[in-house]
Amino acid sequence: MDFTFTEEQQAAAEAAQAVFSDVSPDGVPSPALTHGPVADDFDRPLWRTLAGADLLGLPIAAEHGGAGLDPIALCLVLRASAQALARVPLLESYAAAHTLQKHAPADLRAEVLPQIATGDLVITAASGGRTGHDPAERAVTARQDGTTWTLDGTQTAVPWAATADRILLPARTPDGRTVLALVPRSRPGVTLHDQTSTNGERYAEVHLDSVPAGARETLTAPAAWETLRDLLTTGTCALALGLGERVLAMTGDYTGKREQFGFPLATFQAVAVQAADRFIDLRAMEATLWQAAWRLTTGAVGALPPAGDIAVAKIWAAEGVRRTVQTAQHLHGGFGADTDYPLHRYHAWAKQLELSLGPAAAHEEALGELLAAHSLS
Repeated sequence: MDFTFTEEQQAAAEAAQAVFSDVSPDGVPSPALTHGPVADDFDRPLWRTLAGADLLGLPIAAEHGGAGLDPIALCLVLRASAQALARVPLLESYAAAHTLQKHAPADLRAEVLPQIATGDLVITAASGGRTGHDPAERAVTARQDGTTWTLDGTQTAVPWAATADRILLPARTPDGRTVLALVPRSRPGVTLHDQTSTNGERYAEVHLDSVPAGARETLTAPAAWETLRDLLTTGTCALALGLGERVLAMTGDYTGKREQFGFPLATFQAVAVQAADRFIDLRAMEATLWQAAWRLTTGAVGALPPAGDIAVAKIWAAEGVRRTVQTAQHLHGGFGADTDYPLHRYHAWAKQLELSLGPAAAHEEALGELLAAHSLS
């Protein structure tokens, strides 16, 4: 395998860094100082800037106004976005656009993908299931009557569902298949109840009561849900990596300047060893992330299916980002809990990423089942 980034991937990363360099985490509302969602909407000005930089259409084919780039490029952009705590539905938009590009009917692709690339159509994705713990594909049922599907059920913790234009969600058919439906949030039968996430951002519980979905709005390919879920999980790992890198840089800067007994904190062995351990965590998070993204991009055959590499990446991301922010809080002392300093915001976002799409223990269980089903010999 070759983890050297292509020119196109590097260009996407550089463009993202240029955009997010103007975004200050100091401007991110603090979940510690609010009751309920910290804001009603995501950062629309930043969304327009991303559209103007042609960063929203990265997974979309050139014929629909995009760049046709792969999951590796998407993860590079997501990594940069997390370093600035960018309050935009970039992960959900990328995962939905990538899935639609691969599995949607041609007329649906022609309708929605150009609008996604320009930022005029915002799509979010549901992956939390009914409670956040059960499989997402079992939370909603889909019954087919001729060319129309009828959806019933509940998806919880859907990011930005109240302000996105459409929701891409999985549903289970009576014969056990999983389909994806692209549902407008304003469609009759769709009811939203606000939820506040760990990082204070606005989520929603989405109820569907006999909601109709036409054949052209429904992705019936067997691999469609797998594509969406895998990219959401891998993208979450990229967000965790970017956030962890920024937090460790903040910690290094603080301990290098803060003095005790006439010496910088960073020169104390106990401080240096803890920081070094977190650096190792981040490098492991990075290696496993690119392994997972590479498997999604190339479809290369391995001892395990790509789900195995994705599970390993999420295990490292969940554990690594948790340890990194905990160490940062410890080494910052009381200053790390100051709400005028952005570290507590990163801590809240880290906890959200740690648990999103399953904590480490859930992916360890999934990895064990894969190992039991696929003999490595």
